[in-house]
Amino acid sequence: MQTNRLGKSAIYVSKICMGTMTFGSQADEKMSHRILDMSLEAGINFYDTAENYPVPPKEEWAGVTEEIVGRWMKTRRRDELIIATKVCGPSHGWLKASQRAGMTALDRHNIVRAVEASLKRLDTDYIDLYQTHWPDHGARYEEAMRALDDLVEAGKVRVLGCSNETAWGLMKSLAVSEREGLARYETIQNNFSMNNRRFEDALSQVCLQEGVSLIPYSPLGGGVLSGKYNGGARPDGARFSSYLKIGGRQAAMAQRFVNDKTLASTERFAAIAAEAGMSTITLATAWSKQHDFVASTIVGATHSDQLADIFAAGDMILAPEIMKKIDSVTKDILYPMG
Repeated sequence: MQTNRLGKSAIYVSKICMGTMTFGSQADEKMSHRILDMSLEAGINFYDTAENYPVPPKEEWAGVTEEIVGRWMKTRRRDELIIATKVCGPSHGWLKASQRAGMTALDRHNIVRAVEASLKRLDTDYIDLYQTHWPDHGARYEEAMRALDDLVEAGKVRVLGCSNETAWGLMKSLAVSEREGLARYETIQNNFSMNNRRFEDALSQVCLQEGVSLIPYSPLGGGVLSGKYNGGARPDGARFSSYLKIGGRQAAMAQRFVNDKTLASTERFAAIAAEAGMSTITLATAWSKQHDFVASTIVGATHSDQLADIFAAGDMILAPEIMKKIDSVTKDILYPMG
C-alpha cells in the first residue's frame, strides 16, 4: 500500500488507517484482533485509538479499546506499527469525557495523566502520534503545547496532532509553537467525506500552506454512504440506529448524519459507484484518499466481512470523470450534513 508523510515529520504511514472506536462495544476482542490482523496483512501500518474509546462514551468502558489494541500489539513487532491515540478535550463543552470522572481538560495535569494511562493500557513505552481529541478555545494554547512538547522531548511521544479543530484553532496552535519553539501539530483529524466537505472551505488551505496533514475520519459519513440507512432503514446493531434510541446528544448526532439530504446524495453516489463497477464504500474511501492535503484516511469496521470493500480502495486512483461526477452531486446537494 502507498504511503504518505505525516505533516513535516519523519513518519510515513499507509494511505489507509484502521480506526478502533468500536472495539470493546460493537466488536468484541476476538473480532477486533481479527480486523487488526487482516489490516496489517493488507499493508496498513497505521492504527488510531483514543483514551475515550469505545463509543458511545461510558465510564465503565473508558480505556477498553486501548487495552484491546495493546494486547494485539504484543503479537506483532512494535516497530512495524504506527500507533495513534488521543487525550480527551475539556468536559465542560459539547462532550463529557468518560475518563477522570468527566472532569477532563487540556492542561498539563490532564495531559500527563492521560498519556501515562494510555502508555500503560497500550503496554508500550512510546506513542507515535499523540492527539488532542477536541479543542478548548477558551484556554490558552501555550499550556497544552508546552506539556505536549515535554512529552516529545521525553521520548514518550514522537509527533503531535489535533482533532475536531477549526481553522482559527489550528493556526493559533501553530503560531504558539513557532513563537515558543515547541513541537507543533503535524496532523489534524477531522470529519471529511463525500457527504461532509466543509474541511475544503478553509482548513484545507491551512493544511497545504502550513504543511499539516489531514487524517480524515468517517469517510463513509458514519456508515451512511454504505447505503445501510437508505429507504428509512434502521438496521439492528448500526451505530446511528442505537444513537436514535439513546436520545440527547447521540440522537442529535445521528440526525446530522442520517437525514433527507445525506440519503439523497448517498443514492446518487451509489449510482456513480455502480457505473464504475465498485461499491460505494470503495468509492468513498478512494475519494477521501485522493486529496493533496490528506495523508491517511481513517476507516472503521465492526466485522471482518466489511474489510474487502475498504481494502479495494488501497491503491486505487479514481479517474477524473468520476471525480467530476462526485463534484456535481456536491453542487446539487450543498452541505447535506449542515
